[in-house]
Amino acid sequence: MDAAFSDEQEEIRRTLREVLAKHAAMSEVRAAVLTPAGHDTDLWRRLAERPGLPGLAVERQYGGAGCGLLELALACEETGRVLLPSPLLATSAVTVPLIAALGTREQRGDLLPRLASGELTGTLVVPRGTLPAALGLTGPGPGDRSRDGDWAGGGRAGGVQARRSGDGWRLYGEAPQVLDGHSAGLLLVAARTGGYADARTLLFVVRPATSSGVTRTRLTSLDETRPQARVELRDVEAEPLGPPGSRARGEPAEVGAGVAAVLAAEAVGAADRALERTVGYARVREQFGRPIGSFQAVKHRLADLYVAVEAARSAAYYAAWSGRPAAAGLALAQALETARRVSGEAVQLHGGIGVTWEHEAQLYFKRAASDELLFGPVDRLRARAAETAGLFDTTGSFGVPGERETVVL
Repeated sequence: MDAAFSDEQEEIRRTLREVLAKHAAMSEVRAAVLTPAGHDTDLWRRLAERPGLPGLAVERQYGGAGCGLLELALACEETGRVLLPSPLLATSAVTVPLIAALGTREQRGDLLPRLASGELTGTLVVPRGTLPAALGLTGPGPGDRSRDGDWAGGGRAGGVQARRSGDGWRLYGEAPQVLDGHSAGLLLVAARTGGYADARTLLFVVRPATSSGVTRTRLTSLDETRPQARVELRDVEAEPLGPPGSRARGEPAEVGAGVAAVLAAEAVGAADRALERTVGYARVREQFGRPIGSFQAVKHRLADLYVAVEAARSAAYYAAWSGRPAAAGLALAQALETARRVSGEAVQLHGGIGVTWEHEAQLYFKRAASDELLFGPVDRLRARAAETAGLFDTTGSFGVPGERETVVL
């Protein structure tokens, strides 16, 4: 393995950092979250044009750049540094790979070019449970058939129900917490079909702009840079994602490793920036006639944080490079834990100013706390990674001798 990045990958990082330095200052981020969309739409269009951010990991035949997961992770590390509110995560890391993996030729040809150009944004609607559970990061994955779509609700568990209506499908129900649910132009909805005893989970494509019966309410969230919404569906027309007869059982989990790697890189970017700001403050803030950064206790704390950030970064890069589910789950757990630790120390070392609304330290703390609630818990991420790697199963990760995945804990 060559750990060095290519010239193209370095150029992606450099270009994106330059654009964000000019157009995503903290004052602009604060203003963007107050808009109806929850993000700067002009900046999103600019990023779509250069460096082509939404289509970075989309195949060239669909108008994308044809890059891979590692390039997307590098881009998300940069957006994480500035806490950029954007549809990037829900669109490029979740919606695009699901359509590319499960969609029909017609669906891919219709949706992927518009998603790659930034004209269309999308999100995954998980009616019950959490996104990590749906993606197999904290719950059963493709190898476990005992809980088919439990994360989608259905039957007595609520969620979204789907029923046939002529040649099509109609959806009923609601999802209480959807990333970018208030602004996404495309919804991939997990819904349950059939009766309580024989229910199964399908993914459906819903276009809110042309579908009546869709109500979307933006929620007040701890982290305003990560917009969320409640989505209600009342007799909404929808089409299944994929060919007739396909099922969603375990399929969202097949893209879970990619989502986890991207999330880990984003969290590392936020932690790195919070640490950078804290080190800068420790150099100029004086106590007892000398900078607080000159005190040994503060030096040790900052050194420990630096080691934690670099370790989390290495884990995130490896997860994006390898694509292994267990590695991705561990990288996400380590990144979330590191972001929480670094942002907490940033508030502490900034003193009283760190908790004020005017200072950016509290924004990084809110991002870390919110992400751990949305994409954790950390202990379940690690437990699921251990199960996937087969650490406690002598027969291997999926009960097949010799199929054990090697992961460094």
